[in-house]
Amino acid sequence: MVREADRKYLSKVTPNWRVYYYFRRGSTYVRLPDNPDSPEFDQEYWAIRSGRKRKPVKTSFNALIESYYQSPRFTRLRESTQAEYRRALEAIREKNGTKDFARLRRRDVIAARDAHAGTWRKANAMVETISILARHAIDLEWITDNPARGVEKLTGGEYEPWPEWAQRAYERYCEEHGLTIELTAYHLGVGTGQRIGDVCKMEWDHFDGDYMSVVQEKTDTRIWIYCPRKLKDYLGLLPKSGKFILSKNLTAPMAKRRIQARVMKVREAIGAEKYVIHGWRYTAAMELAEAGCSDSESRAVTGHKSLDMVRKYRSRARQKRLSKKAQERRG
Repeated sequence: MVREADRKYLSKVTPNWRVYYYFRRGSTYVRLPDNPDSPEFDQEYWAIRSGRKRKPVKTSFNALIESYYQSPRFTRLRESTQAEYRRALEAIREKNGTKDFARLRRRDVIAARDAHAGTWRKANAMVETISILARHAIDLEWITDNPARGVEKLTGGEYEPWPEWAQRAYERYCEEHGLTIELTAYHLGVGTGQRIGDVCKMEWDHFDGDYMSVVQEKTDTRIWIYCPRKLKDYLGLLPKSGKFILSKNLTAPMAKRRIQARVMKVREAIGAEKYVIHGWRYTAAMELAEAGCSDSESRAVTGHKSLDMVRKYRSRARQKRLSKKAQERRG
């Protein structure tokens, strides 16, 4: 068996901590089996190197994705956004790597979407990712039209604020089972109204006892959020175990996906699978609206760039108040 280090033209990439091997020489870029110590890996590697295997087309998914990774459109993205794109792109490459992207048709995009119809957000993300690749292929003059343009998105609902029963059940379950990480993430998410990625990056030095300083990852804007009494009281009693409030160790924060996985277990335990972690942000928006906050006041907490979401929850809160007023008149 030939050692990995002795194999010429062997390329290894590790998106999302998973290792992929490719034979890469000039315009030849071919995915290899996952296990570099297996006989199948050697057979495939030497078949390509010796020329017995047909060279892949120059307009393959493999070539397009690698070209996109080198493009300004990709390199200008924030590191966290690049990681998300890589996960989606590598999933596409795993199934279609050697196929000719230039032969992709609208029906193929629809089929890829419908393959994930059970999870509408994933289905729509598939269309969006293919569209990103298509725009890059147009820039390379591989194709002249985007086959994903105009493909209908699936609908399946939207992020919802957590109802009172789900919040109380979540808090109670975490307290009864000593789930400090899960409970801390919840209090920070609902108390500050920030995205979970921003919550994970909150440091103790960002909290002065009243305000939490946050640079929002999505907007790259620094905001100062006055913390409600419930959050301040909770943080005042929380032991410090590192630089970050949600600490993995002394110097690093817990990863967003790790927090999401832990929260999911609690949601399943209390029967709240319907209510996702991003709903904490909308729980804060709804509570602000119900408290009678103006659009500007609500935006000062959540940091929403657009007024659409703020107006949505203000309208919902107003409808609830008017419903109560109307029904009380009946009495």
